Amino acid sequence: MNKLELAKTANEVRKGIVTAVHSAKAGHPGGSLSAADMFTYLYFEEMNIDPKNPKMENRDRFVLSKGHTAPGLYSALAHRGYFPVEDLKTLRKLGSYLQGHPCMQDTPGLDMSSGSLGQGLSAAVGMALNAKLDNADYRVYCLCGDGEIQEGQIWEAAMFAGHKKLDNLVVIVDNNGLQIDGKVEDVCSPYPIDKKFEAFNFHTININGNDLDEIDKAMKEARATKGQPTAIVMKTVKGKGVSFMEDKAGWHGKAPNDEEYATAMAELEKIGEELGGAN
Repeated sequence: MNKLELAKTANEVRKGIVTAVHSAKAGHPGGSLSAADMFTYLYFEEMNIDPKNPKMENRDRFVLSKGHTAPGLYSALAHRGYFPVEDLKTLRKLGSYLQGHPCMQDTPGLDMSSGSLGQGLSAAVGMALNAKLDNADYRVYCLCGDGEIQEGQIWEAAMFAGHKKLDNLVVIVDNNGLQIDGKVEDVCSPYPIDKKFEAFNFHTININGNDLDEIDKAMKEARATKGQPTAIVMKTVKGKGVSFMEDKAGWHGKAPNDEEYATAMAELEKIGEELGGAN
């Protein structure tokens, strides 16, 4: 995909997020929207995957460590062809295979169940080590939240990954600056995030995570990095794409009502129209 196609797809992923959370009357739109560009790049450009063969042995793996942003992952999976986009409206419904946190037993395309914050990176590190032991060439990607990295288990996993020189592992930190209780720097500051990962022998890259060109450059740099894992610290806007949700901690875990949903979708439709008119 070229940049314009990726941007259009990211906008469609955002529509799916808002639609799913509105339909469920619950969920986490803020952190799903902030990471929508990364979800899109991973599933439409970066990862070696096949929606028709989700369990392909040599597929790249993805772990959503901040599992509450499942609406973002589900929307990317749906638009990539793992299941119908229409099914996003079943989010959190009784009997749906799209629950509030990822469940690998139920949802096509998932490599790991997640939800309890701090645990996903350990699973991703295990997958990356397994690839090394098997002499397999698949890569492993893990998306963490900036509030999530207040958890100690994240740093145990980082220490192990750096020690084992897992250069097939990419850790992505969604630094939107907000968590459920407010600003991360006020709750328990994780800064400087890049220096912490460097201390655990990671190659670190700081980017604007809502800029597809910067994401592309960072992923290419990560692939070229040998002998150590990579941490991409991406500065993003929580609620990106929906004006009244942007940079508001209150939209961490709240669904839009009917009026708010209509406003949000109208804004995203306008963005889509503007992208459609570009070259």
